[in-house]
Amino acid sequence: MTSPYADDLRLAHVLADAVEQLTTSRFKAQDLQVETKPDLTEVTDADRAAEQLVRSLLSRSRSRDQVIGEEYGTTGSSSRQWVVDPIDGTANFVRGVPVWATLIGLVEDGEVVVGVVSAPALSRRWWAGKGTGAWTGARLSSATQIRVSEVSKLEDASLSYSSLHGWAEHDRLPQMLNLMQRFWRTRAYGDFWSYMLLAEGAVDAAAEPELALHDMTALVPIVTEAGGRFSSLAGEDGPFGGNAVATNGLLHEEILEALALRG
Repeated sequence: MTSPYADDLRLAHVLADAVEQLTTSRFKAQDLQVETKPDLTEVTDADRAAEQLVRSLLSRSRSRDQVIGEEYGTTGSSSRQWVVDPIDGTANFVRGVPVWATLIGLVEDGEVVVGVVSAPALSRRWWAGKGTGAWTGARLSSATQIRVSEVSKLEDASLSYSSLHGWAEHDRLPQMLNLMQRFWRTRAYGDFWSYMLLAEGAVDAAAEPELALHDMTALVPIVTEAGGRFSSLAGEDGPFGGNAVATNGLLHEEILEALALRG
């Protein structure tokens, strides 16, 4: 692993290991505490405890870096920013569905350089650092490098998404439905899972109309290091546009055009 971010990637794995013990102990717990946030999304005691744990560990190992988390906002001021989603897929976590993950990403000078996605209930982890390629495995010792697909036509391609409600709320439901009909296959794998399947070449495109920075940051280097492209609906590369289109690269421009707002 010859990368200037090798130490940061190793640290991200250490953080994921620590969080994994906490989240798995709370998954399907009878006394799990669930609340509704002002934005009407769910949060559990496990979400909050996991983010607090990551912040505590980073305060000792990367005290000068900024931390941006879903539950506790932004602390510190630095061009190096750790972006954390303690449990991506909280609704799944609450209902006992094993498709949830901890997302840990590192942004340096406006570029995402490290991403780790840890899904312990699936016994899977995905990671990438700038220039290191994208990898998956239950652990580092059993890692396999992953690549996006080479499917170049929508009629041969598979699309993953989360739901249709958001597309309606953002006045893009007709575009999304029309696009879906052009694909060979569509499935709502949802959340981080869509993008990891994309990075592995199991699906060819994924899109969501509204996402926060913490939802996307860790996903970006995994997709791009696997040979794909990750952008906003406006075509801005990276996780900063408030929504996402991720593809194997070959299908990207065609999908952006299909999902564009009509004036």
